[in-house]
Amino acid sequence: MTTHDHDHGSSLSEMDLRVRALETILVEKGYVEAAALDHIVETFETVVGPHTGAQVVAKAWSDPAFRQNLLDDATAAIAGLMPAERVGHHLVAVENTPDRHNLVVCTLCSCYPWDMLGLPPVWYKSAAYRSRAVKEPRAVLADFGVTLPASTEIRVWDSTAETRFLVLPMRPAGTDGWTEDRLAALVTRDSMIGTGLAMAPSEVQG
Repeated sequence: MTTHDHDHGSSLSEMDLRVRALETILVEKGYVEAAALDHIVETFETVVGPHTGAQVVAKAWSDPAFRQNLLDDATAAIAGLMPAERVGHHLVAVENTPDRHNLVVCTLCSCYPWDMLGLPPVWYKSAAYRSRAVKEPRAVLADFGVTLPASTEIRVWDSTAETRFLVLPMRPAGTDGWTEDRLAALVTRDSMIGTGLAMAPSEVQG
């Protein structure tokens, strides 16, 4: 069956149609409630996701006391800032510096601070990333377009069901005086995993 067979003016992809069909069956058979599904989707669209982690990073860049608290005890530092109820109990923040770059992986499966970063990317769950991040982290970073000086140590952190990690990337130059909202726009999901860097101001300014 092709998309054309379904199309008839619909813009939904084949995958969208399959998901719709599965949802309809589950609701009709009483396995799930439509309202519950709507709530889950709304939560991932508006409450959890990389924007929440970016707000934490921006606050750490702006507030030295909060940054120190975050590094000392991330769970306690983010309490009250966001509904990171599950991950927040086991969250560790690790800071990138000119001398050390941090990279997060889950070698066993896909443990990930989804409350702060949203759903993990497909590559995070792949066997290739999970094995190479440990064996050859510098090469993995190069694959993501991140080239670090040879003198920069790369520290790999292995997430578990008990402990999740958030990378605090280095604050980009040229952002003195920026508000937390402007700073948050520079923080990418990958920079909080360690496979990327925070964006430069020129990348977000028109």
